[in-house]
Amino acid sequence: MYDPLTFATIIEAYGIVSDGLTLLVAVALASLEVLGAMGLLLDIRGSLGVIAGLLALFIMILSYGIWMGLDADCGCFGPEDPEAKAFHGLRSALYRDLLMVIGIICLYLWRYIRSAEPVRMKTFLTMCLRKIRMGCGCHG
Repeated sequence: MYDPLTFATIIEAYGIVSDGLTLLVAVALASLEVLGAMGLLLDIRGSLGVIAGLLALFIMILSYGIWMGLDADCGCFGPEDPEAKAFHGLRSALYRDLLMVIGIICLYLWRYIRSAEPVRMKTFLTMCLRKIRMGCGCHG
């Protein structure tokens, strides 16, 4: 379940964001993750860059937390999630994120090798509107 207040509390534990902005940052990060994931699923241009950028940001924040010796949750699963207990700890979250970097690199390599270019957002929206018009009998 999406809980921005809990995520804001986790962000606050790192001491990087000022108190007045933590809720805004929590909502923005979660929204970017969801939009980036949807964009990856639909192969929309820029979505892989968004996910790569977020992953780089999370790696930097986790590294900072480890360097500072923080005993904070990574914020990946939420406090009541059983997986949070199994994967609790900044080091394991950092290792997991570093493994995800391999996936990002593989996707970039796949696009390069196959000369596959993602769909532009304008093209995607045009295709969706065309299908909606055809589906509702609104030809015109």
